[in-house]
Amino acid sequence: MSRIRKLSEGTVNRIAAGEVVERPASAVKELAENAIDADARHIDIAIQSGGKALIQISDDGCGMNAEELALAVERHATSKLALDDAGREDLLNIRSLGFRGEALPSIGAVARLTITSRPDADAPAQRIAVEGGLKGQVEPAAGPVGTRIDVRDMFYATPARLKFLKSDRAETQAVSDVVKRLAMAHPETGFTLTSEGRTLLRLPAEAPGKEGWLKRLAGIMGEEFRFNALPIEAMREGVRLEGFAGLPTFNRGNAQHQYLFVNGRPVRDKLIVGAVRGAYADYLARDRHPIVALFVDIAPQEVDVNVHPAKTEVRFRDAALVRGLIVGALRLALQEAGHRASTTVADTALSALRPEERAPEAGGALPGFAAPPSYQWRPQPAFGGGGAAALRAEEAAQAGFADLGRSARVEETPLQDVQQADYPLGVARGQLHETYVIAQTASGIVIVDQHAAHERLVYERMKKAMAETGVTRQLLLLPEVVELDGDGAARLAARAGELAELGFVLEPFGEGAVVVREVPALLGKLDVMGLVRDLADDLTELDEALSLKERLEDVCGTIACHGSVRAGRRLTGEEMNALLREMEATPHSGQCNHGRPTYVELKLADIEKLFGRR
Repeated sequence: MSRIRKLSEGTVNRIAAGEVVERPASAVKELAENAIDADARHIDIAIQSGGKALIQISDDGCGMNAEELALAVERHATSKLALDDAGREDLLNIRSLGFRGEALPSIGAVARLTITSRPDADAPAQRIAVEGGLKGQVEPAAGPVGTRIDVRDMFYATPARLKFLKSDRAETQAVSDVVKRLAMAHPETGFTLTSEGRTLLRLPAEAPGKEGWLKRLAGIMGEEFRFNALPIEAMREGVRLEGFAGLPTFNRGNAQHQYLFVNGRPVRDKLIVGAVRGAYADYLARDRHPIVALFVDIAPQEVDVNVHPAKTEVRFRDAALVRGLIVGALRLALQEAGHRASTTVADTALSALRPEERAPEAGGALPGFAAPPSYQWRPQPAFGGGGAAALRAEEAAQAGFADLGRSARVEETPLQDVQQADYPLGVARGQLHETYVIAQTASGIVIVDQHAAHERLVYERMKKAMAETGVTRQLLLLPEVVELDGDGAARLAARAGELAELGFVLEPFGEGAVVVREVPALLGKLDVMGLVRDLADDLTELDEALSLKERLEDVCGTIACHGSVRAGRRLTGEEMNALLREMEATPHSGQCNHGRPTYVELKLADIEKLFGRR
């Protein structure tokens, strides 16, 4: 008796559903993409119990007639694939997100699915139901133009899958994240998301163009992103990159705020993530991450979107081209930003300076007027009385002014200099605690961390010198042989020319090994074996030798740190102004090598608010 048998249709459907419908958020993604492909202007999404009890998606796009409705819930039925000249489905020419019929049978195999659709005002609405893979008949129904899909009791047909779902709150958050990513890529479509009757997202359709696009992104990522985002636009060999990238000082502690898209499809692709990391490597500490929304538009024939069943990963035919485009465009935008720092730097400083506000006491404020801020002063015990105590208070105040005079030196710079030369970072007025330079601008003041600022300036000079003269190499007295697993040696040998430009000279040494003859002199004493293995890993994952570049940059950063103006050093007025002018002329001087701001700018209007003048 043969041990090979064909699986039943129900089992096949449930296996296929497991690949596409991993959790409720997966179903929301597939169904919302269907609505987008149907040219919907607005999509309403409602869920209950994180989508486990109910997912309801309504759109006002082009609906389906009775024949299309019956076909849409059949396995392998789709309108996604166009026909080529020979009349065959063209798997390399995928221009839609996945219109009808791909996910519907999978969802119907594990849940109770009902679809109500109406193609236009002159045609009646139709309904079809699929429960646990069992398809019902198309029947007349009532409904507006468009399509409404109800998914109830997710995974009731495969109860084992329910055990692996997370809490209702976590599943709701996953659904929200999916909707946000789709809304970012399609600002011309409005989205509404409700959970248990409570509105989580309400995003109206935006006008075409970059302004509407940025408004949609700000509605999801926060208004701060609008004021701290740099526009990105570049094109190379038919590949277009657009979007917005946050300033280095506008960063987060994780990479959750990096939104990446390929042909309008949200992805989590290692190559793009690595490109973003490489572009910001000079400006952020290892544990900080930039905020970006990047959109790659590429010919369908140049990218494979079917690498992963959920289509969250893609494979580019020319990965180096895409990575180089992203890194180059981001670095150019950051360079053009000059010394600009994020607005959140000043907001953070002001929030620390604002006085505490407390609720008004009974009768303390007139109706319709806000209570004044509460400035709390805590007297010291020695100042608690009059007479001798008052004299001691006056002496202490004078002593305090004396201390202030020792820690802050104000240069005699004529005030009219500000009007004569309206510099972005102003004219130096003094040095506080021999660490911070105070400058006056036409509209406020600037406080500069002299050590952090000079560290960035020295670092940029070193990078420029390395780019002009190359990396100095040091010959090893005894060449070191490093054995590698897999095809790591072949990958390193293939990129030997590029590694030599970074000061690292190696060559093949038998099967599965390389011999290292020269290393960058900047690195000094180092673990050659560990570095070679890290380089091989980088080439495997990202096709880029990041380890060596990062180590060189770390060494440059360390040298720059030790070679810069230290905190505690007194500067003359000429030195302070020279530092400000060089910062204005040096790219990326708004943050130090670790992503911290080098200066804080406070507007005069904000300062006046602190003192109740506004």
